[in-house]
Amino acid sequence: MIAACLLAVAPAFADLSAPPAGPVLLTVDGAIAVHNAGSTLELDFDQLASLPQHEFATSTIWTVGRHRYQGVLLRDLIAAVGATGGTMTISALNDYRIELPVAEVAADGPLLAYLKDGRPMTVRERGPLWLLYPFDDNVAYRSELAYSRSIWQAVHIHFSD
Repeated sequence: MIAACLLAVAPAFADLSAPPAGPVLLTVDGAIAVHNAGSTLELDFDQLASLPQHEFATSTIWTVGRHRYQGVLLRDLIAAVGATGGTMTISALNDYRIELPVAEVAADGPLLAYLKDGRPMTVRERGPLWLLYPFDDNVAYRSELAYSRSIWQAVHIHFSD
């Protein structure tokens, strides 16, 4: 009975252990439990879309007006890959990097977005993956720290102790 109750509240994540069928959008490595390419995890669009989806509308300091962003909450990605490291380093196409303590990933954000107004984001539009906070919903996210962590063109996440 208790096991059945626990299963009912445990998050269900897609099986990410299969190799990606499409182009790789994100590579994850380090202190993770799920792998599909040696000691790394490679994810394509469909694999990311198979995870719990979330969306919010927000304005940013880099765009004009409010836009609707859809993707995977970073906390859900952390759980889906079985990350055990205390720090994550996220890298972009241009080698820009941010460090983010896993303990600071809040329930209401950030979002690893791959859709903007219902369309995949191109590299020119800061895609294909953009780590965004719901700036309009929480004044705490309108800070230099949150802005500096809003990395676009994200391609790699490394978890370390």
